[in-house]
Formats: sequence, C-alpha cells, structure tokens
Amino acid sequence: MLKRHWSIIAVCSLAACGAEAPAPEPAATATPGAEAASEMPVMGPERRILAFGDSLFAGYNLDQGESYPARLEAALRARGINARVSNAGVSGDTTAAARQRLTFTLDAQDSPPELVIVEFGGNDLLRNLPPAETRANLAAMLDELAKRDIPVLLMGMRAPPNLGAEFQREFDGIYPALAKEYGAALVPFFIESVYDQPQLIQSDRIHPTADGVETLVRATVDDVAEALPPAE
Repeated sequence: MLKRHWSIIAVCSLAACGAEAPAPEPAATATPGAEAASEMPVMGPERRILAFGDSLFAGYNLDQGESYPARLEAALRARGINARVSNAGVSGDTTAAARQRLTFTLDAQDSPPELVIVEFGGNDLLRNLPPAETRANLAAMLDELAKRDIPVLLMGMRAPPNLGAEFQREFDGIYPALAKEYGAALVPFFIESVYDQPQLIQSDRIHPTADGVETLVRATVDDVAEALPPAE
C-alpha cells in the first residue's frame, strides 16, 4: 500500500501543474460557488488575497467556481472574513516562469494584496530541475514580496523517493528553510490531504477533483486565516 501511495504522490508532485495541459491566462478574481452560504455574517473591511500558483490553483478541468482560490474565498467568508481571493494560477508554470510574471501580476492588482499564497514546485519536479534552481526562484519571489512588505503563505511540495535520497532531502528542505529565512507562514505539504486518496484525484491521476479541492481547502483554511495580518 505504501508503494501505491508513493506512486500517486510521484504523479501528483511531479506533475502538479499539468505540463500536458494548455496554460490559461490567470483569472482576475475567484468567486465562491452560488450554493455557498455564509455560516457567519461577513464583516469588516475587504481582505485581499492573491493566490499565486500553478494548475493546483488554476482549477484545471474544473467548473468555474471550483478552483482552490474560489473555494477558499467561500470558506473564509463562511467564517465571517470579508475575503476576496484573486486567482493568479497558471497551468504549467515552473518556479522560473512564476518568477518572471510575479512583478507584472502584483502591479496588475487594483490594490496591493494583504497576503500572497505562493504555490509552486510541481513542474520543477516534473522536469527534474536542480533543487538549487527551485530554491533560487522561490527566494527571488519572496524577496520581491518582502520589498513590498506583503506577507506570504508558502505552500510546500515534496519530492518522491524515486528521484533519489539526496535530491529528495535537498528539495524537501527548500520550503521550511525559506519560510524561516523570510518569516513566511508555511503549509509543509500542500497536497498532503489528497495525494493518497485516489477518489479525490481526477482520471489524469494528477489534479484534484472538485471534492479534492474542498478537502484541500478544509485542510488549509486555518493556515490562510492565521497568515492574514490583523485588519486595519
């Protein structure tokens, strides 16, 4: 069973961004599904969050409103947080591609986000890129966000063991080390709640289903809420 689970994580983490999928333009703003009813009254100023990632954020092969940013927005609003989560997920992005578009993405926002969720690394694994390159690209993004005084929640990824123990150790250490260096909040392994649950993965054995996205949101919404700075 462990071997089977690792076969799923190898596919999920090595192809987390769906290299075979066309790269759509990032959506302007994620909106919750119409069925989502707030459990608490939404109060306070609007809290602007930028979800900056790959196809795990873009909502590959899901209906509008089923992406992680959209469902995260709904979950935060159900807690009474007046959240607006902008979806800047692009399928196929490596950390290098994300580094190139970060400044443009930030400048294109109507107003600076209060939190940026950074989620990359799967396509770097797919391409077997050196962990040092992945780290350098992520560090450059965190540098840019630090210059703008924008808090960060870093979504971690883990390498499968078939890439070798040394590679795995070096890659897996990237996210906690950068979170500590930059004072970023950290989810150690973003897809931990779904990677070994095949019923929550699409038939491509890569991307989460709508139910899988809901599982990811339930597993991480506390981290997002805690990473938000106090409302002014």
